[in-house]
Amino acid sequence: MHISRPRSVLLAGAVAVTLSATALPAAFAAPSSTAVISEVYGGGGNSGATLTRDFIELANAGSSAYDLSGFSIQYLPGSPSAGSLWQVSALTGSVAPGGRYLVAQAAGTGGTVALPTPDATGTVAMSATSGTVALVSGTTPLTCKTAADCAADTRIVDLVGYGSAVVREGSGPVTGTSATASVARAASLADTDDNAADLSAGAPTPVNAAGETSGGAGPGDPGNPTEPGTVRVRDIQGTTRVSPLDGQSVTGVPGIVTGVRTSGSRGFWIQDATPDADPRTGEGVFVFTGSAAPAVAVGDSVLVSGKVDEYYPSATTQSITEITAPRVTVLSSGNTLPAPVVLDAASVPDAYVPSADGGSIDALALDPATYALDLYESLEGTRVKIADTRVTGATTAYHEVWVTIKPNENPTRRGGTLYSSYTDQNTGRIKVMSLDTTRPVPVANVGDVLSGTTTGVLDYDSFGGYNLQATELGTLTDHHLRREVTRKQKGKELAVATYNVENLDALDEQGKFDTLAAGVAVNLSSPDIVSLEEIQDDNGAVNDGTVGSDATLKRFTDAIVAAGGPQYAWRYIAPENGKDGGEPGGNIRNVFLFNPERVDFVDRPGGDATTAVTAVKTKKGVTLSASPGRIAPTSDAWDDSRKPLVGEFRFHGKPVFVIGNHFASKGGDQPLHGRYQEPTRSSETKRVKQATEVNTFVKSLLAVDKSARVITLGDLNDFAFSPTMAALTDGRTLKPLITTLPKNEQYSYVYEGNSQTLDHILTSPGVRCFDYDVVHINAEFADQASDHDPQIVRVDVNAPDHGHH
Repeated sequence: MHISRPRSVLLAGAVAVTLSATALPAAFAAPSSTAVISEVYGGGGNSGATLTRDFIELANAGSSAYDLSGFSIQYLPGSPSAGSLWQVSALTGSVAPGGRYLVAQAAGTGGTVALPTPDATGTVAMSATSGTVALVSGTTPLTCKTAADCAADTRIVDLVGYGSAVVREGSGPVTGTSATASVARAASLADTDDNAADLSAGAPTPVNAAGETSGGAGPGDPGNPTEPGTVRVRDIQGTTRVSPLDGQSVTGVPGIVTGVRTSGSRGFWIQDATPDADPRTGEGVFVFTGSAAPAVAVGDSVLVSGKVDEYYPSATTQSITEITAPRVTVLSSGNTLPAPVVLDAASVPDAYVPSADGGSIDALALDPATYALDLYESLEGTRVKIADTRVTGATTAYHEVWVTIKPNENPTRRGGTLYSSYTDQNTGRIKVMSLDTTRPVPVANVGDVLSGTTTGVLDYDSFGGYNLQATELGTLTDHHLRREVTRKQKGKELAVATYNVENLDALDEQGKFDTLAAGVAVNLSSPDIVSLEEIQDDNGAVNDGTVGSDATLKRFTDAIVAAGGPQYAWRYIAPENGKDGGEPGGNIRNVFLFNPERVDFVDRPGGDATTAVTAVKTKKGVTLSASPGRIAPTSDAWDDSRKPLVGEFRFHGKPVFVIGNHFASKGGDQPLHGRYQEPTRSSETKRVKQATEVNTFVKSLLAVDKSARVITLGDLNDFAFSPTMAALTDGRTLKPLITTLPKNEQYSYVYEGNSQTLDHILTSPGVRCFDYDVVHINAEFADQASDHDPQIVRVDVNAPDHGHH
């Protein structure tokens, strides 16, 4: 099994592998006594060649295994131009002492003899006559273009320049390469950092880690059989999530091609046309061809030989069972495809996944009749069919849409699926993508329906788990979801809103400002106070020490006026440069906008990035030591995170304290669909500490005046049922208003088809009469100015104590 770097744009966030404990190499001045490049051949597939592919062979002259996890082979043309780039082929596994390791590269149209099963496969079309190959500690492309610059790069373990290569070790490159000749190191594997002395030309002799040679001279070379072997797809998939044949070579596995992926992680799916009776053993599997376009078509009957591998998109996801480095024999074309398995409310279990008490579920026997994820796993690589599915997550920029195959599973008022607890997962959610790049999924909003039948192959990735790679898409039925407009506050009501404006800075396009401004002026009906999250400094991600955001706020407030809103004033405290997390260089912060025609801001000096605001007892009640101020900014709860902004306002002569928050994100948490169950929410620890700091501050205000009107709001990055919320509301200091709505309206954010709440408004007991609304204008729509919906509360500051309405 291996955990790979991302293989497509859809896997752009996959977790990289930590480098092994192998010592980092020195520059060319210290020849390698362990791992070396033992042979290089760029003539594979050329006219006159015998072998069909280029290759690089590694060897280990040391006395212990050499770990290649996180390493790469990189190739540079022999005479690099200014635009030449090093091409990277990632490596996994290790080289045994005295052993070999084979990296296959691009195939040509010539040659008749296949390489032995490679230990790693790249896609580089190497020159037969001149080039440079490097063994590199890491997978980041090298940038050196001269021998001297490369000698200074300590990531290079070994380097071979051949033909007339500019980049080489020693006085000159090794010569003599051709369509029929490689360059190889002597049997002693001696490395003197002089390519011309250490290697010489001769007939190619590739050897892999198993000791196999090309042409079947070693064990296990399957060639291109015309009769099925003994292994079937179900034997590869097995009865757990990990193949019992992981790491083993297989020969002549029969199947019908059911889907072909020509972009990103290229390859095709095969499915056995004669399934067994065991529902646990899958009948479909993905054949990974790297960046080479698959040379098969849907309906082909094929025999596939290659190596079984469990590919983990990231360290915490489940794996995808694959056949890698494939050799394919097409027996016939135009065959009838296996009938798809119907996925619907009746066939998908209500229980989500078995528990392993936080451990891996990889080894647990599948129970597809009991658990939804076990059912989906048993169907990985298999044709499935869904019908008339409601959209629960709008179409993304990556042409993905989330639907539910269970129309009655926790529906929201507007057509989504509510995520309401850690233990009640929505098992009917599934992501749909199109395998036909000329016909992507339609642009859909929550509540729309993919009408009719959608058919395809069930796959898995790190962004949401199981997904349907559609070969046939249903048609879109538009349910005309509309953006909400909240009512205007009455004269006696103080309207306070929260809005995450998604990394807004003065360099953004005017269209983003205009859309966000219309959200404030029109959809929120111009609140008296708006607590903003994700306002960046004036040059955004440019990392030059800028921390002010007045240019950003002037553009935003001018756009609000242009949209029909009031001329807002603003208050914020600029963060210390680089201390508040978020996008590097962006210096994200919380900001208060307020309408000075309706509400007064009480300015008190002394608030800065590192001074803690405190509650001050006066004859007239509680005030702030500084306004605006920050809550405990030097507490480790806020390390590399946004600090809460506190402001004192006066409305109709009454003081109101507003706390704008943006708690730490959920980054680093294990996914709901991952291999560790139940998943660990590692980021929660920090948010609980942050919530405790805010709760402590609110208690300090209420200790002076128990009837103080405190409104705490913002992007808390956590749910109403979370430990974060329990810490924030400890002692009944604050009431989360999201819980006052009907259950099917308790959300402001949509993630992977789940409607959930990360943004909140909470009020102290002194806020006695309020009207609260989540205003849905973003999260459910494919076209969105932010990924968050804003919220608003309208407070009657003079209301008697008779509850909310």
